Amino acid sequence: MSSATWGHQIDLLVRARTPLIWVRSNEEARVESLLGEAAQRLARQLVCWNFIDGISGPVNADGQGSRQPMAMLQWLQQRDAGSPTLLLAKDFHRFCDDPGVARMLRNLEASLRSTPHTLVLCCGQWTPPGDLEESLTLLDLPLPDNNDLRRLISSIGTSSGSPLPAPVLDELAQACSGLSEMRVRQVAARALARRGQLGSEDLQDVLDEKRQTIARSEVLEFCRSDAGTEAIGGLDGLKTWLNQRHRAFSEDARRFGLPLPRGVLLVGPQGTGKSLTAKAIACSWSMPLLRLDVGRLFAGLVGASEARTREMIQRAEAMAPCVLWIDEIDKGFGGDGRSDGGTTQRVLANMLTWMAEKESPVFVVATANGVEKLPPELLRKGRFDEIFMLDLPSSAERRSILELHLERRRPGLKLPLETVVSRSEGFSGAELEQTVIEAMHLAFADNRELTEPDLIGAASQLIPLSRTASEQLERLKQWADGGRARPASVAAGNEA
Repeated sequence: MSSATWGHQIDLLVRARTPLIWVRSNEEARVESLLGEAAQRLARQLVCWNFIDGISGPVNADGQGSRQPMAMLQWLQQRDAGSPTLLLAKDFHRFCDDPGVARMLRNLEASLRSTPHTLVLCCGQWTPPGDLEESLTLLDLPLPDNNDLRRLISSIGTSSGSPLPAPVLDELAQACSGLSEMRVRQVAARALARRGQLGSEDLQDVLDEKRQTIARSEVLEFCRSDAGTEAIGGLDGLKTWLNQRHRAFSEDARRFGLPLPRGVLLVGPQGTGKSLTAKAIACSWSMPLLRLDVGRLFAGLVGASEARTREMIQRAEAMAPCVLWIDEIDKGFGGDGRSDGGTTQRVLANMLTWMAEKESPVFVVATANGVEKLPPELLRKGRFDEIFMLDLPSSAERRSILELHLERRRPGLKLPLETVVSRSEGFSGAELEQTVIEAMHLAFADNRELTEPDLIGAASQLIPLSRTASEQLERLKQWADGGRARPASVAAGNEA
């Protein structure tokens, strides 16, 4: 949603004499600016209040209402109808648990409907008291979209005396997606202090600001992704599918009638490359990778988990196009929702609704080690474009994985791998990597080059998960073989 669209919504609410509006946003300065524009369009006077300064502006030269929430409400109630007013109350939600304040707000709901006055509360996360929920009209203010960012960055460049060329403006606006207006201004201020102008050189600062923004969210993590799908051994079926989905993000795909890709669920034993695949997708597609730890969504306060879920969705959509990696989704949503008062079910419902209806280029990559605890509604078509089973690698894939790790750690070293491939049946990709590392330890301890016997010896010492958890892996394979998931490997099941 753009600022213009939001402005139309606030105009409609004010013209309809909506008495109490809650603007859910932490961007106070931006809210005040947008309300000032709305006040001009609607021939209203914008008045602001906060606990320290009281009612601001020429209507209150004596500081009336300072530290007196009730006095501010009474002032609005007694305000002459001949002076239509938009009153923006900042941080007022902190006083709404007071019975007198809550009662006064409910009285205002009735009295303001016959006047041209509107009370706007501005705050971020908040769970209103139960008796106020019906009185408040909620209006979310999303983060600036591409058009908002273009206007903001262009105005900063022009004010600095260095107007930006269109390609640079487009590049910076795209890079700043997901940042608040205040954060964009901070990045611009650093650039102007350093070089006196904005330019492509500031992209790294934008990326650093995004990392800090995501870190402050407490729910999402900005992950580095340095290797693409070429760094994954095997999984050719999955790689082909991902290449097709990447093309579906283009404008040509929109003109062809294709919808934006939704995401993919990767199911398989530990160590088969699910996490590596999520990182490789982001790198290959040149998109930021946001990792969601589902456990962080759940907070102790009533309603806080749902608020964190909304914040996560808003942040991911603002960062779009991006890859949202939901790590070990089976652990987050695999419990009994009745034991936590239904919080898990409500959070899951919000997630599923968003995944089914989202129109933003956020590609969701969910990983799961098992499916026994996953709710059936998560596996239904429409949540993900496809579900892939990442099985233990075949002999050809084991050779490919070993060659990749050898080339990465001992470039140019060529070793015969037939024996170690045959003796590593049932090894996962992570276990094959550990085989190479252990073999290198053996060689390094003897102060010599890595050899084939080192690899064979390391493989013989490792006990793979396929032996210690054979029953669990067999159940997972039977589930996938029932047509519920596509094999990630082209030749899955054809073990040489």
